[in-house]
Amino acid sequence: MCGITGLLPASPHTRADAPATVEHMAAQLHTRGPDDFGVWQDPQGGVTLGHRRLAIVDLSPGGHQPMASACQRFHIAFNGEIYNHLQLRAELNQANWRSHSDTETLLAAIARWGVEKTLHKLVGMFAFAVWDRELRTLTLARDRLGEKPLYYGHLAQGEFVFASELKALRAHPTWQGEINRDAVTLLLRHNTIAAPHSIYKGIYKLQPGHWMVVRPDGQAGVPVAYWDITQVAKAQRANAAAMSDAEATDKLEQVLGDAVQGQMMADVPLGAFLSGGVDSSVVVALMARRASLQVRTFCVGFEQAAFDESEHARAVAAHLGTQHTELFVTSADALAVIPKLASLYDEPFSDSSQIPTFLVCQMARQHVTVALSGDGGDEMFAGYTRYLMAQQLWSRLSKLPMPLRKAAAKAALAVSPGAWNALVGVPLALLGKRQIDFGDRLHKFADTMLPAADCAAMYRSLVSHWRDPASVVLGATEPAGWLQSETVQSAFTDPVDTMCLSDMLTYLPDDILTKVDRAAMGVSLETRVPLIDHRVVEFSWTLPMHQKIRGGVSKWLLREVLYRHVPRELIERPKQGFGVPLAEWLRGPLRDWAEALLSESRLKREGYFDVAQIRTKWVEHLAGKRNWHYWLWDVLMFQAWVEAQ
Repeated sequence: MCGITGLLPASPHTRADAPATVEHMAAQLHTRGPDDFGVWQDPQGGVTLGHRRLAIVDLSPGGHQPMASACQRFHIAFNGEIYNHLQLRAELNQANWRSHSDTETLLAAIARWGVEKTLHKLVGMFAFAVWDRELRTLTLARDRLGEKPLYYGHLAQGEFVFASELKALRAHPTWQGEINRDAVTLLLRHNTIAAPHSIYKGIYKLQPGHWMVVRPDGQAGVPVAYWDITQVAKAQRANAAAMSDAEATDKLEQVLGDAVQGQMMADVPLGAFLSGGVDSSVVVALMARRASLQVRTFCVGFEQAAFDESEHARAVAAHLGTQHTELFVTSADALAVIPKLASLYDEPFSDSSQIPTFLVCQMARQHVTVALSGDGGDEMFAGYTRYLMAQQLWSRLSKLPMPLRKAAAKAALAVSPGAWNALVGVPLALLGKRQIDFGDRLHKFADTMLPAADCAAMYRSLVSHWRDPASVVLGATEPAGWLQSETVQSAFTDPVDTMCLSDMLTYLPDDILTKVDRAAMGVSLETRVPLIDHRVVEFSWTLPMHQKIRGGVSKWLLREVLYRHVPRELIERPKQGFGVPLAEWLRGPLRDWAEALLSESRLKREGYFDVAQIRTKWVEHLAGKRNWHYWLWDVLMFQAWVEAQ
């Protein structure tokens, strides 16, 4: 795992100060690569590449980057891991390898087959920039699902720049960085800024599964998909052969086991995150079956019982015989992370589970350099409760006339959330069930989902925070995204398939993988995600829905694999998620911090937001009338990021 950066002047002439500039840019990525750094400039003019190294495979100087191919035609700055690089070496059948590095393997493959053919052969996570000294072109590429980030764009004088994180680009001496207000609407909609957009005008994220070529004069071509999840999903489903439950379970265990085995490749200590849920438990179980040494697992526990899964993780770890490390986190520990978030995430990002994610990464890094994660199982195997809920809701709502739905919404909104909570609180208590903010959920349902024109619109409302972000961000227009794409929405007739596909295109890369990558890289920890190995993803799309959801149970087939290794009773319980008591914190220990960022005078002075809408939500939240913590966290993370610039 590493950090990469570089520049390509608008003219073919060499800039004498380019190596020093790129070295300074690369220095901003030191947590992504604390072990080594390097800069290379083409002596004939053109590109300058920079690299920061976190040594994982081949710890010797043979893994130093930027690296040249044996023929000296190609030079690369590479971030990631190629898990099948030994198989590629066997296929290349090349003598006189100089190192054991997967970077050298990648270069040899590009020299033999070219970039595009090589991309199709790779199994791994990556973002790289490779310079072709013969054609004088720079090629950027990103892995299929988007585990590794890559930003790019042009600066004021036409110079093309790229980097793993924005902080490297901000270190360029001509950086100006005008905030992209349209991108802020995306933050308020989904708590993250979706690719290809970034928080700055003129700077973009290369989308997952894409590559692009930059000409010698710095002019960038249009990014091209070498792996399109929408087309892959449709093709896999269309060509799938029916399998019995036993056959499908065997096949999934084999495919996922191969992915786990490949991702255990490391010359440094390795472990895994373990929450005790289905996804992390199946990854650890398959690791334990393949490891020659005792697997190390890591979990954080919280003092608030509603957010604590440590007991379940401990039970799974004991059954699998892992060396389990647990960190019990107090509110003070979690709150201490908040001042670091703006710098850590480098771009406004407001999924509040970023806090426990950082804490578990920080704890794991004290013991290992690589950690496997269970992320991705919900998207691959229809695990989110919202999928089934949305499908069932729409099947009922679609039968009701729109005037009746609007009248029901008006009636529900006429009663305050607090009154609804009081109304249902007693029956829930008598049934021994936990209060679930019924009033807030009912209001969101009535306000956004009841009036929805179709299932896609209802799902978009379900996963949105601010209903109309463009009305909140001054001078902004909300860009269209995958959730409005007709190509995506018409790909499948089953609405759950459509929701899974939408999340693979948006929520998974832009939220989940971004959250984990920045938290881990902030402490120089490499994370790997076996459940989104593209072979697992492709297999998941061959499965009919009854092998993903059965009898109201989600991730059915993944559970079947897990129950071969872990007793069912250790796993079966309601899904908790990975969060913090944000609503209470904003009324308590975070109140003064939030008030300073949301003060009326400050909001007016900075001029990004409609002050009235934000202040109304803040006042209602403080009074306990509504829980607006997710909406407010979006604004707070933007405000904190602006303050940190």
